[in-house]
Amino acid sequence: MNLLPKSSKEFGSVDYWEKFFQQRGKKAFEWYGTYMELCGVLHKYIKPREKVLVIGCGNSELSEQLYDVGYQDIVNIDISEVVIKQMKECNATRRPQMRFLKMDMTQMEFPDASFQVVLDKGTLDAVLTDEEEKTLQQVDRMLAEVGRVLQVGGRYLCISLAQAHILKKAVGHFSREGWMVRVHQVANSQDQVLEAESQFSLPVFAFIMTKFRPVPGSALQIFELCAQEQGKPVRLESAEQLAEAVRERQQYAWLCSQLRRKARLGSVSLDLCDGDTGEPRYTLHVVDSPTVKPSRDNRFAIFIIPQGRETEWLFGMDEGRKQLAASAGFRRLITVALHRGQQYESMDHIQAELSARVMELAPAGMPAQQQVPFLSVGGDIGVRTIQHQDCSPLSGDYVIEDVQGDDKRFFRRLIFLSNRNVVQSEARLLKDVSHRAQKKRKKDRKKQRPAEAEDLPAAPEQSIDKSYLCCEHHKAMIAGLALLRNTEQLPAQPRYDVIMFDVDSKDPTLGMSCPPPAFVEQSFLQKVKSILIPEGVFILNLVCRDLGLKDSVLAGLKAVFPLLYVRRIEGEVNEILFCQLHPEQKLATPELLETAQALERTLRKPGRGWDDTYVLSDMLKTVKIM
Repeated sequence: MNLLPKSSKEFGSVDYWEKFFQQRGKKAFEWYGTYMELCGVLHKYIKPREKVLVIGCGNSELSEQLYDVGYQDIVNIDISEVVIKQMKECNATRRPQMRFLKMDMTQMEFPDASFQVVLDKGTLDAVLTDEEEKTLQQVDRMLAEVGRVLQVGGRYLCISLAQAHILKKAVGHFSREGWMVRVHQVANSQDQVLEAESQFSLPVFAFIMTKFRPVPGSALQIFELCAQEQGKPVRLESAEQLAEAVRERQQYAWLCSQLRRKARLGSVSLDLCDGDTGEPRYTLHVVDSPTVKPSRDNRFAIFIIPQGRETEWLFGMDEGRKQLAASAGFRRLITVALHRGQQYESMDHIQAELSARVMELAPAGMPAQQQVPFLSVGGDIGVRTIQHQDCSPLSGDYVIEDVQGDDKRFFRRLIFLSNRNVVQSEARLLKDVSHRAQKKRKKDRKKQRPAEAEDLPAAPEQSIDKSYLCCEHHKAMIAGLALLRNTEQLPAQPRYDVIMFDVDSKDPTLGMSCPPPAFVEQSFLQKVKSILIPEGVFILNLVCRDLGLKDSVLAGLKAVFPLLYVRRIEGEVNEILFCQLHPEQKLATPELLETAQALERTLRKPGRGWDDTYVLSDMLKTVKIM
C-alpha cells in the first residue's frame, strides 16, 4: 500500500491526510523517531507539570508515552477528523486527562498564553514543502499562532530534519521576534547507528525556540547549537553560522552512512572539534584495506598518532597510512592526529572521549558491542611542548615546538600554521639539553630572586645536534657535494663551488611551494650562473604539484644549466635538482663515485646522524638525466 503523496504539496492538503489515516488505520506512524529515540531531548526541555500542546499529532504514540511517564497535561490537535476520532477511541479509558481536538494550527481556538510548550514532531517539515509565496504565508500563520498560545518563557520544541529552507524560515522568524534560538542534535544510540542500514542518513534535530518578553529597541539575538544531549550549548554569532554548523553535522551523518554501506570511499578525513570552543581537537583519516582477509577480530581499529609525529610520511600521507593499515592487519583503520593547543591527559582519556564517535565510522556488519582496539607507537600519546609562538609579517602565525621522536630523542620544529601539517624546519636536540632539562632550568630560574637568577648558568647555546640532518631532501642536497671535482679557487674570485636553494614560497595559490617563481626566472638563473665556477654545482629543492609548471621550470633550468639531474625523495613531493654548466662533464666517473662512497662512510659513522637507508652511490647510479 503506497501512502506517499504524488507531490510534496499534498502534505498541506486536508484530503490527503484524511485518506492517509483511513488507509493506515490505527497503526502508529512515527515521523523522525520513536519516543525512546527522542525522550532524552524531550525530557531535557519539557517539565512534567507543564501544559503541552502537540500540533499535527497524527497517530503517533509520542503523546501517549509522555503521558505514561508523568506528562499528563497534554492537548493534541490535528487537521484530520479521522485520526482525531481514532486517537480519542484509543485513549478515552487509559488516558482520561489527555485531550484530542480537530483544529487547524494556523487558526487555533485557544486563548493567548495557554501553554508552556508547543511540541511539533515533523509538522513544520510537512507543511513547509517549498518556498512559494502561498506556502510561506501558511507557515507564517502557523508560527504566529505558536507564538500567540505560548506563555513568556515557553518553548516551541520542533523535531525536524533541519533542511536548509526549513531552518532558515524557523530561525529567521523567531530570532526577529526576539526569541532565543537553539538547535539540538538528537543523539541516536550506538545500536541504531550501526544497524539502521536502510534508514535515511539525515540526522534529526530539535529546534528549541524560547519566548522572551519583548524589549523595545533591543536587537539582541541568541543562537546556540547543542550537539549532544548532555553537552554544553555553543553560542554562535549569527543565523548563518548556525546554519553552517547544522550543515556540517548533516554532511557528517551522510559520510557515516556511506561508510557503513560501502567498503571503500577513497580518501576520507574529518576534524572532530572541541564542544566548548569549536576548535579542532582530533583529525581522523579513514583507511580501508580490502586486501586484508576479513575475520571477526580484524574488522576495525583506531590508531592514535603520537603528538608531533602527524607530519611523518607513515602518518601524514595517504600512501603511508595505507601501508600502516596493511601492516596493522585491519580491514578498516582510523588514524587519529592530536592537535597542538589541546590538552590530552592519557591514552585512556582519549579512548573514552573517542569511543562513541569513532563507532559511527565502523564498517558494515560491525557488532555494536564488539571491543575496538586502540593502537599507538609504544602505547603512549607522545610529548609536544610549545616553546614559542608569534606572527610573522611574511608567513603569518607560526609556532616553535619540541616533540619526542620514536627513539625518545627530542626535535625542535618550526611550523607555519597556515600549513600546519608541514614541518618547515627541524633540528634534533642534543641529549644534555633535552626537553626535561630545559623545563628544569626554567623552573629553577623562577624559584630564584632576580639578582640571583643572573648568576645561574644559562642553557648552552649549542643546543642543536649539528651532525644530524632531519630532512630527507637536505640529505640529498648534501650528497650533491660529491659531484664536485677537485678545484682551486682564487681568493679574490667572487665565485662559488656550490650554490644551494631551499626557499619556501608564501603564495598558496601556486602549484609550486618551493622555490618562489622569481628564483627560477631566466634573469635570476643567469645571475646564479655568473657566480658559479665552471665545474660547480647548483642544487635546488623543487616542490611542484603542477606537472605543466614543473616541466616549464625544468626547461628553464636546462636552458641555463645544460646538465640537469633529478633525485626524487621517496614518500615526499620534494625533488632535488643538480645543475651543472657543461654537458661534457661526467657525473658518475669512478673518481666521483669513490668520493661519494667515502662521504657516505663518513656520514654513517656512529653519532653522525646518517642513520637511514639512503645510499649515495645508489643515488649516483639511478638519477634521471634530463
